[in-house]
Amino acid sequence: MDLRKLKTLIELVEGSGIAELEISEGEERVRITRTVGAGQQMYSSAPQQVMASAPVPVVAVAASPVEAAKPAVAEGHVVKSPMVGTFYRSASPGSKPFVDVGQNVNSGDTLCIIEAMKLLNEIDSDQAGVIKAILVENGQPVEFGQPLFVIG
Repeated sequence: MDLRKLKTLIELVEGSGIAELEISEGEERVRITRTVGAGQQMYSSAPQQVMASAPVPVVAVAASPVEAAKPAVAEGHVVKSPMVGTFYRSASPGSKPFVDVGQNVNSGDTLCIIEAMKLLNEIDSDQAGVIKAILVENGQPVEFGQPLFVIG
């Protein structure tokens, strides 16, 4: 694997919320892990009595975007992201989206594009049906295994 690919993978891990990424290409295998920085540590302790004169640091822990906004998901087959990248509903910014809610799709129809490492990867439907829900906004980063569509 060349240095440019490695650099792109490292930037991808740094820019996303993931802690670890492992990729295999043939016999080559790369594993990139990110450690939590000193300013990002999360603390958990039992309540303790604190002297009034000592300032108490406050650590805010935000829920992940998936946990924070759990929309009511329509029932049906869930199409999940096969990779980490950026989700696009259409082939170019001005063009029509591949699919819309309520549209019939066949197995093999293109649902979206996920850009990963400067490569555009078409994500195809693995089942025929009707698009019940689109769970990701255009241009948003997605993680491996994140639900993208519900097909009913």
